Amino acid sequence: MKRFFLSFLAVVLVIGGGVGSAVAEGQVPTKYGLGLTYGHSYDPDEDDLSWLQAYGVALFDYDTIWPHAAPEPLRFKVEASAGVTVDDDTRAIMSANIMALYFLEGLTVGNWRPYVEAGVGVIYTDFQVDGQGLRINFNPQLGVGTEYTCPEGIDWFLALRAHHISNSGLDDDNRGINSVTFTIGRFF
Repeated sequence: MKRFFLSFLAVVLVIGGGVGSAVAEGQVPTKYGLGLTYGHSYDPDEDDLSWLQAYGVALFDYDTIWPHAAPEPLRFKVEASAGVTVDDDTRAIMSANIMALYFLEGLTVGNWRPYVEAGVGVIYTDFQVDGQGLRINFNPQLGVGTEYTCPEGIDWFLALRAHHISNSGLDDDNRGINSVTFTIGRFF
């Protein structure tokens, strides 16, 4: 498991660090970043799950991806994460998500640029709680965060999210997992 996790992190570093993109006039440059996510479930509370994931992200100007007019502060985010639970029985957890991110320009203060985000993805968990029918599930999320630009020009990000795992009724057993996650990372 440790070898898989380190290999995934190396691939994300190589892709995230070496990809550039030409920017058309009026478009926001694509940003690539890496981070670390900590998650903790609050429902079901009897399972008391916590996990850590390495996190890779690409943040696109929304109208670059979707060919229609969009508000300037709107972005499209693609994420991939892989990690492990941090309890007595270490298990794998991997996900891929797409998110809409909207910068709250009216709340920007100095180098702090807050945002809201929401999206959905697919998640694999190498564990199941009682009543959870599948290991591959949907992963809707809703969160708030901020970007911070250092004086050196390096962009950092922080995010706090409500995180849900559910098979959306694809299996008769559909006990969901509700969690809160915290992510910190930086763009390259």
